[in-house]
Amino acid sequence: MKRSTLITIIMALILIFGAYLWGMTQLSLVEPVGRLTVTKLGNPDMFPNHGNAEVLGEYAAKTGSKCVLVVHYGGDSNYRQFVQESPLSSSGEVKVLELAFVDPSTYKTYVDWGEVLYTFLFGIPEDRYTYRADGISFQTLDEALAYVDQEAKNYGQEGPIPMFYHGTVRAEGPYLNPGCGFPLYTQISWKQYGRFGAYYYVAKGLIWPYLSNRYYPYEISHLSDLQRLYNEGNLDYTVT
Repeated sequence: MKRSTLITIIMALILIFGAYLWGMTQLSLVEPVGRLTVTKLGNPDMFPNHGNAEVLGEYAAKTGSKCVLVVHYGGDSNYRQFVQESPLSSSGEVKVLELAFVDPSTYKTYVDWGEVLYTFLFGIPEDRYTYRADGISFQTLDEALAYVDQEAKNYGQEGPIPMFYHGTVRAEGPYLNPGCGFPLYTQISWKQYGRFGAYYYVAKGLIWPYLSNRYYPYEISHLSDLQRLYNEGNLDYTVT
């Protein structure tokens, strides 16, 4: 096969895949964006006017979205939605919606590479997790997403909701550990866009904070100190 023919075929496949993703985005509940951050900057970190909440508000406002979704690995939080002020928004604010998956077996802060490989090849089984949003537990992802969809519509959302996964790691480096919420981000992307769409959004999303979160340089240059302070309970800025 001639090189020019091969290049033409590759370009055609890229264009077809791009058209597929564009079309699916118009029909989907969410548009996956990627990893929000790499470690705890302050705690609670999904809270009005926290630095990364401001990043979420700015991104949603710039894309014309009234809502933004952040997904997590379920811990003790109820993952309640909140309003983030955003001068760039036409209404002056953005609704931050949260959704967490809850692993019935254990809470893990490390990377289970066996689970990662299985997920990469086969996706996440529908009955693997339960889910939580606004203190409400859901047994299936469909139920959880239906709730998120209704809450977004109640706030006037039109079109897909930008979706981030939290991405924080409590120990060691963030490069091999994709961080909090990654499995749920993958599961939703797979459900909404199919296997290859999920692969694309995972690859694209992993680099988002390094290029687009203005707090990343501070977080990565103070990584060990921020992790230590958080694990010692000394990052709670709501305590006076």
